[in-house]
Amino acid sequence: MNETAGGGSWDRSVTALLVEVFCASTAVLTTVTALGKQVYDLTGRELDLGLLGLAEFAPAALLVLVTGSVADRFDRRRVMAISGLCEGGCALLIAWYVHTGRTAVAPIFAIVVCFGVARAFNSPASRSLPADVVGAEHLPWLVARNSMAFQVALIVGPVLAGSLYAVDHRLPYLAVAALTLVSASATFFIALQPRQRAPRAERRPGAMLHDALAGLRVVRRQPILLGVISLDLFAVLFGGAIALLPALAEDRLGVGSVGFGWLRAAGGIGAAAVMLGLARRPVTRHVGRTLLVAVGAFGLFTVVLGLTRTFAVAFVAMVALTGADAVSVFIRGTLVPLAVTAETRGRVLAVEAVFIGASNELGAFESGVAGELLGPAGAVVLGGLATVAVAVGWWALFPSLRRVDRFRDVVAAVPADRGPGPTSNV
Repeated sequence: MNETAGGGSWDRSVTALLVEVFCASTAVLTTVTALGKQVYDLTGRELDLGLLGLAEFAPAALLVLVTGSVADRFDRRRVMAISGLCEGGCALLIAWYVHTGRTAVAPIFAIVVCFGVARAFNSPASRSLPADVVGAEHLPWLVARNSMAFQVALIVGPVLAGSLYAVDHRLPYLAVAALTLVSASATFFIALQPRQRAPRAERRPGAMLHDALAGLRVVRRQPILLGVISLDLFAVLFGGAIALLPALAEDRLGVGSVGFGWLRAAGGIGAAAVMLGLARRPVTRHVGRTLLVAVGAFGLFTVVLGLTRTFAVAFVAMVALTGADAVSVFIRGTLVPLAVTAETRGRVLAVEAVFIGASNELGAFESGVAGELLGPAGAVVLGGLATVAVAVGWWALFPSLRRVDRFRDVVAAVPADRGPGPTSNV
């Protein structure tokens, strides 16, 4: 391997993992962007944008006890490959439906639910994998690069969706199918550390339910873990401005699908720039305080986005708010895997995926309902103010999170799991 200045190392597994993350994330963001534009074009209702987010979130919430156990008991690479191919199949179904020229949105929502099921299985497996590929001492190095791959996808996906949608409404979904095929293929080149290949534990009566609930038990026992995960839930639940971007772009800023795609991509530009800086100089001190301040900044720039009528200001606001969010993503993405054992990591991250899904997709539903009542601008401003309030509230409610200085402080605080013995990841 070639050692890097950041303390990590590049090899085939790391490269394949980053290719998988980029292609899979680009596929998801292309799908979400194209669907938002298409549904709004068909109905013109902000509420439908919220229902679209709810359809994406519901499977993760309903299947949380299953998806985490699957990620812990089976080879996470295979889970990612199979679920990714299912996402590609859903994209092909949407492309076919668009080709028929029908205008009813109910079939689109039904396919989105299937897409959400595939994402529900993919998320805990893919989020667990970086900690399986490198040791704890190199995880911040890999998380920064993993997040960077996602942030680049955050730029490419929306621009690709907006540009292809302007040419032909079917093209974004065909591109998604190709991207998921590449991401699934990349998983076969990812090798796990030997210590992840634990023998399969003997199953006891009732152990399956006990296993499934392990993630909830671990989160409940650790105030820091609960604080980190719930912070993301409530902050982005209220600050889900991105769900209303199609309405803001058309009704308030006066731009078409290409402008909307670039506005959505502005978030990726800001986040990628911040992640590039974090890859060179990651956060190493005052981790808890930095996380809470970043969430507060996210809320403030969300307010700016809702107040402006100028595309340039909206673009800058998107760059800034997602840059702040990138800091939060980096810290959370490093803290949570370090705070749990490998044997329960998939189940804990399945719980986190529900929280993240609630903050994003359920937040999109909340924003859609608020947008229907208050208008898109009013809903975004109110959500941004609520996010600032959440950051202030968590500063007071979770002093143990606020006092976290270094990532290794969380590793030292990991309690022993009282669940059943280790399970297999092969």
